[in-house]
Amino acid sequence: MEINTRRGFLGKVAALAAFAAGGAKITKAQQGAPTAAPAQSATIPGVNDSARRNSHIQNGIYYFSGTGSNDGYGKDDHVLVTDPFEKHVTRTMDALKKSVERAGSNMDSLIHLDVFLCLPHADSTPMPTGKARFDAHKAQYDALNKIYRTYFSEGRAPSRACMAVEWIPGDSLIEIVGSALVVGPPVPSAEK
Repeated sequence: MEINTRRGFLGKVAALAAFAAGGAKITKAQQGAPTAAPAQSATIPGVNDSARRNSHIQNGIYYFSGTGSNDGYGKDDHVLVTDPFEKHVTRTMDALKKSVERAGSNMDSLIHLDVFLCLPHADSTPMPTGKARFDAHKAQYDALNKIYRTYFSEGRAPSRACMAVEWIPGDSLIEIVGSALVVGPPVPSAEK
């Protein structure tokens, strides 16, 4: 399957999700656009080149990937896989909030999130097996939910899939991928 085909399919799925979540604004905006013209894509001000390749705005929807617990933090302020999982979640959700706000969106305008969790891979931390592994992932899932819900207004949390994976690049124990409805103009970041 070609990547353009997958992007087209994911774009349609995201548009349907946005419509179901009150995205009539998108439908109205798209009706005014000529169908023969290519979709407009925008970059987000204040986002570095690496992150810019993984996030963009297209047809009023902000698509982002790879948001983890060390995004937006300097090398001297990185969390490690041995740090508490709750710290990873809080920093990842803070980074996500900053990212969507820079793109002209907000947490209540998120359409869908895919959340990936992994257990710490460190020589000092033994990797659980069997039921202990299941219990460790369940504890992460419960900790995620406790913090996650505090980032949204009542009843405004987006649809979400949550998966346990073997490994996440970098030192993050959580990574989030998703999309959000753009409700305002992109905002330049104060960070350099």
